[in-house]
Amino acid sequence: MSGMASNLAKKRALAAGFGTNANAVKYLNQDFEALRAQCLNRGGLFSDPTFPAAPESLGFNELGPGSYKTRAVQWKRPGELCSSPEFIVGGATRTDICQGALGDCWLLAAIASLTLNEDVMARVVPVGQSFGESYAGIFHFQFWQFGEWVDVVIDDRLPTKDGELLFVHSAEGSEFWSALLEKAYAKVNGCYEALSGGSTTEGFEDFTGGIAENYDLRKPPPNMFQIIKKAIESGALLGCSIDITSAADSEAVTRQKLVKGHAYSLTGAVEVTYRGRKEKLIRIRNPWGQVEWTGAWSDSSSEWNSVDDSERQNVKADDGEFWMSFTEFLRHYSRIEICTLTPDTLTDDSVKHWSVCNYDGSWRKGSTAGGCRNHAYTFWMNPQFVIRLDEEDDDPDDNEVGCSFVVGLIQKNRRRLRKVGEDMHTIGFAIYEIVFKSQLKGREVHLDKNYFLTHAQKARSETFVNLREVSTRFKMPPGEYLIVPSTFEPHLNGDFCIRVFSEKQTETRKKLLGTQAAIALNASLLSFTLNNGIYQILVARYAEPDMTIDFDNFVACLMRLDMMFRVFMKIDAHDSGSIELDFHQVSE
Repeated sequence: MSGMASNLAKKRALAAGFGTNANAVKYLNQDFEALRAQCLNRGGLFSDPTFPAAPESLGFNELGPGSYKTRAVQWKRPGELCSSPEFIVGGATRTDICQGALGDCWLLAAIASLTLNEDVMARVVPVGQSFGESYAGIFHFQFWQFGEWVDVVIDDRLPTKDGELLFVHSAEGSEFWSALLEKAYAKVNGCYEALSGGSTTEGFEDFTGGIAENYDLRKPPPNMFQIIKKAIESGALLGCSIDITSAADSEAVTRQKLVKGHAYSLTGAVEVTYRGRKEKLIRIRNPWGQVEWTGAWSDSSSEWNSVDDSERQNVKADDGEFWMSFTEFLRHYSRIEICTLTPDTLTDDSVKHWSVCNYDGSWRKGSTAGGCRNHAYTFWMNPQFVIRLDEEDDDPDDNEVGCSFVVGLIQKNRRRLRKVGEDMHTIGFAIYEIVFKSQLKGREVHLDKNYFLTHAQKARSETFVNLREVSTRFKMPPGEYLIVPSTFEPHLNGDFCIRVFSEKQTETRKKLLGTQAAIALNASLLSFTLNNGIYQILVARYAEPDMTIDFDNFVACLMRLDMMFRVFMKIDAHDSGSIELDFHQVSE
């Protein structure tokens, strides 16, 4: 299926509700309810043939078949490890997640964040699972994967060594939800070893479908407070932490009761009138529910005595939460992570939902893998996407006029490719302002080498980096902009998903591709130049439900296009690119 047909098929499926969290795609066509019913009917326990209890599910190198780390590994079900296994004991908490012999602390930090938000947790860990009457050795979990939610089925055979779980385990020895969740995520990524090394934001996104950003508070943007405030108003997940300089610093408590190397949540951002001026305040939550900041603006500090009672009523903190000034926040904390959620994740009508646009694409050697801007003579070959920003932000306190949006570029399935010796590409993107629409006479074309040799980029990703995703926040005037995603080096194959999160509605579309497939199609169409909208209409008219087109329909489409262009060119004697027809001409 072509890239365009694939995108149309995905849009149709999403419009019909498929691929949403409420109606997730069945990963590898495995239906949890049907498989569990089959096992219950025959009185047996489920064994997953797609992710077997075998060495290949563990790994390929350090956890490969010949590694000392996997010697004497036995796969056991929870009932073989304890007498009364439980799925979740007394609610999911951060103490349910203890790291094992796998370098996936980034994933465990993301799983821990799930326990702080019951609604998000329920989207990943479906309710109604247990070791009770309905137990059949089968469980399922849901993850966001590159634009759609997938429902992943697993059996409950877990790798053990010397009678202990080899990887993630709960401090409560009879609880298994975290170990089973890790197994499902390993299945999606090919094996357990594929999870070694990563960024917490990757887990954030796969558990929420949101888009994540990282900020170094040693060099924050000038509008950092406004970014935090808007993120909280939009229902985003925010975390902050204090860097450690040695292992001894991990979870060390400072004199003012801040914990180093510890993940905090950001829950509020306000301004209050203090001694005749505005004071910016940040509300922070310690997941421990205790050990709170004791400095200025803490619960019992004298600063609150200088704040009017009417304002104090609107500035509250629950147990485990505390306020501190934004200035102190920047002084003490090292970094902040923001995960902006998709509208379907948010159930609270009071939050300001951001809109999101998605598009899939690919880099292919010899056609669409042009490399970064350094490679001036091939850069133009990369896929090109247009976004249109129409409305400025609603922010009376911000003197900067423009439209806020976040662009995220994700490379697909790279963890799965580690088995065959590949890893993450170094990726990034450039943004160009489109100011020449009149020159195009309303046509969409794939901009060529000459354009990029003579025009400077308007903005770019903060860096090119070999992570799964590169994301950067921008604020630009209304208008149309071209996004060009690329690998750093040219001639590298890969698939990607590009997403645009915006405070206001944004339109995204793809420029005509300069791929071999598109070139061949254009040759077949006798050098016709069709915009994306016309392509979609043609696919909708002539394609089968599975997005294929038979030969008869293909020929019919070509003949009609040929006739249409011939008639158009005959009427457009001055080659203006547009024609006017009266009623009689149209009816003829």
